Parts: sequence; C-alpha cells; structure tokens
Amino acid sequence: MNWEQLLSLQRHGDKTKRLRNEQDETRLGFEVDYDRIVFSAAFRSLQDKTQVIPFSKTDFVHTRLTHSLEVSVVARSIGRLAGKAILEKHPHLSQIHGYQSNDFGAIVAAAALAHDIGNPPFGHSGEKAIGHFFSSGLGAAYKSELSPLEYEDLCKFEGNANGFKILCQSIEGAPGGLRLSAATLGAYMKYPKASLPHKPTKHVADKKFGFYQTQASDFSILAKDLGLQKGTSTYHRHPLAYLVEAADDICYTIIDFEDGINLGWISESYALEYLINLVKDSIDKKTYASLKHKPQRMSYLRALAINRLINESVAIFIKNEEAILKGTFPHALLDKSKHEAQIDDIISLSVEKVYQSPEVLQKEIVGYKVITTLLEAYTTAAVHEFKGKANAYDQLILRLVPAGTPFVSKSFYETLLNATCYVASLSDGRAMELSQKIK
Repeated sequence: MNWEQLLSLQRHGDKTKRLRNEQDETRLGFEVDYDRIVFSAAFRSLQDKTQVIPFSKTDFVHTRLTHSLEVSVVARSIGRLAGKAILEKHPHLSQIHGYQSNDFGAIVAAAALAHDIGNPPFGHSGEKAIGHFFSSGLGAAYKSELSPLEYEDLCKFEGNANGFKILCQSIEGAPGGLRLSAATLGAYMKYPKASLPHKPTKHVADKKFGFYQTQASDFSILAKDLGLQKGTSTYHRHPLAYLVEAADDICYTIIDFEDGINLGWISESYALEYLINLVKDSIDKKTYASLKHKPQRMSYLRALAINRLINESVAIFIKNEEAILKGTFPHALLDKSKHEAQIDDIISLSVEKVYQSPEVLQKEIVGYKVITTLLEAYTTAAVHEFKGKANAYDQLILRLVPAGTPFVSKSFYETLLNATCYVASLSDGRAMELSQKIK
C-alpha cells in the first residue's frame, strides 16, 4: 500500500479525481468530513447512549458523545504527530502532492469522531441483545429465509459495521450517505472484512467484522480507491485505523477508570497510585506537591497519562510503518507499549469495579429486555409488510418509524437489517420510551 492512495480525497460517486494540492486551504475535504459527522442525526443521538454506565444521572459520567469527542481530540494529536514523522520520511507527499501534517490529524480526528456512531443503546450489552435475538430468540425463525452470510450479519450484530452502513448508505435526499472522503472511511474501518468466513487469527484486524452485505459493494469501491491489499481472510487495514484504535484505547483505559473514581466505585487513593505507576518518570514533583485536592491530582495525572500514551503510540506506529503498510503488523499499537503491565492493571480494576458492578449489570439487564421488546415488534412488522401481510397492529408500529428512515426494502435480508439498525439507532431514553409504549 502507498500513502498517495491511502490519503485519497475521493468521495463516493465522484467522477473526477480530487487532488490535495488543489484543495481550498481554508476548508479542506478532510475537515468537511468532520463537519458532516458532527451535524448528522446519528452523531447527535450519541448524547443519550451509554458508554459504560446506562441511565446515569451524574454530570461527570461519559456518554458515547463525550467519549467520541475526547477520542477525536486525542486522535487529532496522534494524527498530527504521526503525519509530521511520515512527511519527514516521505517528503514527496508534501513537496509534490501538497499534504501537510494537519491532514493526517484531520483524517484521524474525523474517523475517531465516528468510531461509535453505529453502536446500539445500552453499550456492548445492546450488541449482545441483538445477536441473541437472532441466534436464540424469536429472530431465529428467519434463518431459513437468509443466506449463511446474511444470517451471520444479524447474529453477530456489529456496531462497527452498522457505523459503516450509516456513513455510506444512500437514503432519500442523500445519495452516498455522508459522502466522506475515502481516506476518512478507510481510517474508520478497523475490521476490513465481512462476517464470514469466520477465520479467527491473532491479527487485530480480524477480531470482528466491518461491513454488512448491504455495503459489500461500497467497501469494494473504497478498497479499490485506497489501494487496500487483500490478505488471506481480510483486507489489510488502512494504516491510520491503527491511530484511531490507539486513541480509543487510550481514552477508555484512562477515562472509564476516571468515571469509576468519580462514582466512588474505585478508591481515589488507590486509583492515584495506579496512574502514578504509569507516569512516575514524567511527574513534576514540585507541581504535583502543590496540588491541594485529590481531584486536581487526578486531573494532572490523567493529562500526563494520556500525553504519555499519545507519544508512545506514535513512536510505535512510525517504528513499524513499513510492516503496517505491508499488512504484516498484527498488533494494536498499545499492545506493544512498554507500559502494557500498568495499562492491564488499570483495565483489570475497571472491569472489576465498573464494568461488572451490580449497578451496571442490573441496568444492562433492563436494556437487554428493552431491545428484545423493540426487535420483536419492529422486525415482525417489517417482515409482514415486506410479505404483504401487515395487520392493523403492524401498521401502527410502522407509523412510529420516522419518515425517510430506510425500512421495508427490496429484499428480505435488507428489510430485517434495516429494522434492526433502526432499533440500534435509538438513544437509551427513546428506546425505553418506545418499549414502554409497545408493552
């Protein structure tokens, strides 16, 4: 793979090539990507979607929206630092093509902003609830009418693939979806493969899948535009996807930990000790000693930790750039961190005290039931309408779907997927409200 293609400004449906050195410097195409994501309805719904703690009433607990904004800020810094180093190694990118370090920052920031845009309500338990509905619930009855690949898409419902659908799917009045640049879509695509064949490997890009069969042609066009190479069971990852992943890993490692502290689920003195272990060789002891209150010390250590991991991620990326371009680097960047032990300690404590806390688990159970109720209603109504058998109740359910939302379609699979993705698009609060009305 080569950077000239990987930094493509091409948008879905473009008839002519977009060149970097012909861009308006006051509003680059990569910056337009960021703007389009911010103003999308799917992004706005993240303000009421769970990051870790469902239905939290506290001001300081993160939602998908605040998490996405923070990941984007970290990603911009990572992208700019990596871009500066890449341009020093490949000066023709700037001298001939006009690329600048800020371009890398803009691409990675936009992709990071969208990285959770396809996640359903109630966090990762929402994905599990959707998958269970089709593998073991009432949705299993549809298996005989779907191909193995189509059925796998639903049983392994994936927020990353749903996000790609949101970004690319043509809807009434918006052909080509948000029409983001190829570079931004490539950086977004952490898992450049379909749901089948399922051939798990140790490569980080093979952990999940990145697109549904409804977007298979969109991905093929994207891969061709970017020059992504085909591996054994998946395409090679766009190199900048490693930076998006690193930004997300940094934020959930440090910020979810901080949420646990703010909620009182993790002892503050205990937490400070964990962070000090991560940044002990970069602390300004005089500055740290002057901080009178624990929240100030927490904020100071958090900033140091994020900065430390940003710089280390960039160093690992540049050191392994050649292998990354060849598709032979199988690790997430932080997996190669010299602070891996400290990171694992922080994550382990977060899992024990936050992710598996009784409050989180109880609220995830509620979310599980809410999503199951909604899927039963909306998939049944969609299938009946598709087959021309909709009754009066089905028609009432269908009227609750906002105008212009892709729903009943030309194929059985796409109709089921659209109904499922509509449920996934709902915020936590709206899902609760609709579930209560239906019941």
